[in-house]
Amino acid sequence: MKKEFNRRDFVKTAAIGGIGLGLAGNAASLYGRSFASGGKIGIIGLDTSHSIAFTKALNAPEPGADYGGFKVVAAYPKGSNDIKSSVERIPGYIEDVKKLGVEIVNSIDELLTKVDFVLLETNDGRLHLEQAIPVLKAGKRMFIDKPVAASLSDAIAIFNASAHFKVPVFSSSSLRYITGAKEISEGQIGKVLGADTFSPCSLEKTHPDFFWYGIHGVEMLFTIMGTGCKSVTRVTTPDTDLAVGTWQDNRIGSYRGIRAGKSGYGGNVFGEKGILALGAFNGYVPLLNKILEFFNTGVVPVSREETLDIFAFMQAADDSKLAGGAPVEIEKVVEKATRIAKKISF
Repeated sequence: MKKEFNRRDFVKTAAIGGIGLGLAGNAASLYGRSFASGGKIGIIGLDTSHSIAFTKALNAPEPGADYGGFKVVAAYPKGSNDIKSSVERIPGYIEDVKKLGVEIVNSIDELLTKVDFVLLETNDGRLHLEQAIPVLKAGKRMFIDKPVAASLSDAIAIFNASAHFKVPVFSSSSLRYITGAKEISEGQIGKVLGADTFSPCSLEKTHPDFFWYGIHGVEMLFTIMGTGCKSVTRVTTPDTDLAVGTWQDNRIGSYRGIRAGKSGYGGNVFGEKGILALGAFNGYVPLLNKILEFFNTGVVPVSREETLDIFAFMQAADDSKLAGGAPVEIEKVVEKATRIAKKISF
C-alpha cells in the first residue's frame, strides 16, 4: 500500500533539519569522518559536473581524506535527451570517470547488479522518477541530486515509492552547508525570525523556473527557516526574481534569483539576538560526507517533508508568476500535486 504525501505530514518537521555539520574551513574538520563499512557506489547520469566531483573525491581522494572504503565502481552515463548543455558533456565525462577506474554499463538494471548504493546524478529532473523506481525496487539506498524531480507531483511520487518499497532516499543541494548554517543551528543569533537568500538563477525551458538552478538559494532559505511556508508571492523581470514566503508563524523569508551582474551565493539571517550573514560555499565535501553516512546508516539527513516544502515553494512561485505576482497558497499547490502523484503507479 502506498504511503501518500499529505498536508499534515508536510508541515510537521523540525524547524531546522539536517544542518548540524562541522563546517570549519580546515581539512581536519572536512575530512575527519568515520564511515563504518563502505561499499560499491554506482552513478546514474554523467551529464553533470557533480558526477565527476563525487567520483574524484572517492576514487582519487586528497591527502587526509578517509571515505572508509566507499568507491564509485560503475556508471550508467545516459542523462538528458534534449538539454544541449547536458548532452554535450556526456562523452567527455565518460572518459573522465573511466580514468578513475569506473566501469561504463549499458543500463540501470546492469548497474544495479554491480553496486550497493546509487548516486542519481542525471541533470534532467524529468527523468528522475523513471530512473529512481528500479533502484528502489532493487532495495538500494539512493541519493538524488538536485532537482529531485522536474515537478512537485513527481517529487511526491518518488517519496511515495520510497515509502512503498521501504527504501530511504534523500536529496539536497550542497549549498545547505554554506558557512554560517552551523552557527545558526547552534543558536548563535537565537530564534530565526526571518531570512533573505540569493543565488544564481539561470533558466531552463524544460523545468519550472527555480527547479533548474534557483533551487540552491531556495534550499538555503529553508535550511535556515525550516518548513511551514504557507504562501508565496513572486516578482520577476528578465534579470531578477524575488520570491517572498510567509510562514505559518508569520515569519517572512525571501529568495532573490540573479541573472545579471555580479552573482554568488549568500544571504542574511535575522534572529532574536543578532543578524548573521551567510558566507562562502564550502564545496561538495560536507554533502558527500552526509551521503556516505546515509548509505551506511539508512538515516536521512534531510527529511522528505523539508524537501517537498522546498519544491512546493518553488512551484507556488511559478504559479504566482503566471498569476501576475498574486500570492499563491502552498496548501492548494500541494493538494493539486498530490492528486496527480496518486495516479502514478510503481
